[in-house]
Formats: sequence, structure tokens, C-alpha cells
Amino acid sequence: MRMSVRSRTFWIGMMVAASAWGAEKSATAVLWSDPGKIAQRDLFWGPGGKQDKPDGPYTFVKEDLNGTNPKFVVRDARGIKWKVKLGQEARPETVVTRLVWAVGYYATEDYFLSQMRIAGMPARLHRGQKLVEPGGVVHNVRLKREPTDEKKAGDWNWDQDVFTGSRAWNGLRVMMALVNNWDLKNVNNAIYRVDGERILLVTDLGASFGTAGRSWPRSRAKDNLDAYSESRFIRRTTPQTVDFATPARPAWEYLVNPKEYFSRVRLEHLGKSVPRADARWIGKLLAQLTPQQIDEAFRAGGYTREETASFEKILEARIAALTDL
Repeated sequence: MRMSVRSRTFWIGMMVAASAWGAEKSATAVLWSDPGKIAQRDLFWGPGGKQDKPDGPYTFVKEDLNGTNPKFVVRDARGIKWKVKLGQEARPETVVTRLVWAVGYYATEDYFLSQMRIAGMPARLHRGQKLVEPGGVVHNVRLKREPTDEKKAGDWNWDQDVFTGSRAWNGLRVMMALVNNWDLKNVNNAIYRVDGERILLVTDLGASFGTAGRSWPRSRAKDNLDAYSESRFIRRTTPQTVDFATPARPAWEYLVNPKEYFSRVRLEHLGKSVPRADARWIGKLLAQLTPQQIDEAFRAGGYTREETASFEKILEARIAALTDL
């Protein structure tokens, strides 16, 4: 997120007036800003740039038990704290942060490491212990910079904010459908207070590049090229609107937890009734990305050359579908 402060010259476009969030109600809320020359953005290093990349050695600080994926916090050689995410979401989240940032949305500073060694690892973690090798070595992890000059001011709600229904909001819905991010719970959205503004962003983007909804087996739900290539993108169009396939309702196996199942069913509307003009608008922004930039985003996420070529082909077809609306 620090890039939103440092790169202020890039972020001078569209702003949305704030809704009342307690003592924060006088601040301006920002969801999207003009990204400038999209084709010049560095999608390998992403929002934080090369200057902010993690710098080892790393020391364990604490375990993070929030969410469903194993995570813990480390401190690098410069004293900067990073939240390390292990498991299936590490690669896709790194890529998607770069794609949403490229077209004007705010994103956290994420970096992917194929291997890192962490000093001071506890003898046993509550989660993800099997992913840690002797000597504190872990593989294929995402590092998210812990903000120091911004303060988290809470979560934002997809359906209950003043920007709901705006072009920026509709464009963000399309971005989630583009990458099949089905995990659109409000708890995955964050507000950061920066210089009198509230910066709104989606902070958990890992449930991407798989099926259009929570699937069974779980391995197909995210970071699964076959599932992503087989999934639908646009479900239906009318002269005025577009319905996207993501987010889809969960697989029926999840009915064993009715509360969880129906809470996700209620998310389906976020992919429906997107104005064609707004879907085409975000498509035209995405179309400014070069094949090399998309390639760099996937390389930053640790994907092989072959995987990158396949994902790039799917993304280019989806972007073309948007611009053709």
C-alpha cells in the first residue's frame, strides 16, 4: 500500500466522496485513480517497485491465525515486517495485485519468493507446519509488506458504500471476474487512512485463477490452470448489461455448512448486471497492457514459462471479449 503515498503523481484521477465511518467521516475515500501510461507500468516488481522488495535474512516474529491460509510475520534485514502466506494462494495473489494496480486500483506490496530461510521459527506452527522444512526453510511464499505509514481504518462493504454503482466499482467487479476471484467477502476488503484520505482496496486476492466459485475438490478452486481454462467468463449479455460467471455459488458439497454455503450464494449478485459501458471501459484499460507486461506479472508470481503462456492466452481472450462488448 505504501506506493499509494509515494506515487501520488500517478493517483490524481477519480475520487469518490466518503461515507460516514465514525470519526473518519470527513476524509475522502478513494477507490480508483487514473493510472497514467499503463503500458509503462512495471508489472514484475508491482506496486512496491524494486526498491521495496524484501531483503533477507529473515527472522520470525509471530504467527497470524486470521483467515484460512497459513501465515506468519517476519522481519527482514532492514527491520521491515512482512506477512508471509504459504500454500495455494501465494502465486495467484502476487499476480493479481499487479493486474489490478496496473489499471488504477490500489493494491498491497506483494512479492513472491520460491524459497526463503527464516531464523527463529517455532518448533511447531498452528497451521502449515508440513510446509516448513528443517532449518526454517519454506518454498513458494507470498510476502506482503506490513504498512508502517498508513493506518487500517476498517473494512468496506461491496453493497453499502457511496461508490457502490459507480464506474470504478463496476470495473472492480469485472476485474474479479477476469481472474475468477470468487472470495469476495467484505472482510477481504480494507480501508487505509493516508494523508487525510481513505484508500479502499481488496487485500485478499488469492482465490484466483481457478474455478468461478468454491469448488470440490478444493485444489481446483484457485491456482489451477485447467479449471481456469475450462471456466466460463461471460454468462449472459443484454443490450445494457453483462452477467459474469464469477463469483459462482459453491459446490454442493459445502452444504454441510449451510451458513457458509448461503453466505457465498449471496455473493453471486456481484457478478451480475454490470453495465456494458463500464465493462468495456475496464477492458480498454486492460487492453493497454502489453504481452510482455502480462508475462512479467506471472513471472513475478513464480509461474513457469509454459504456465505463463497458457494463462496469458486466456487473459488476452477475456480482455478481447470485454473490448468487444
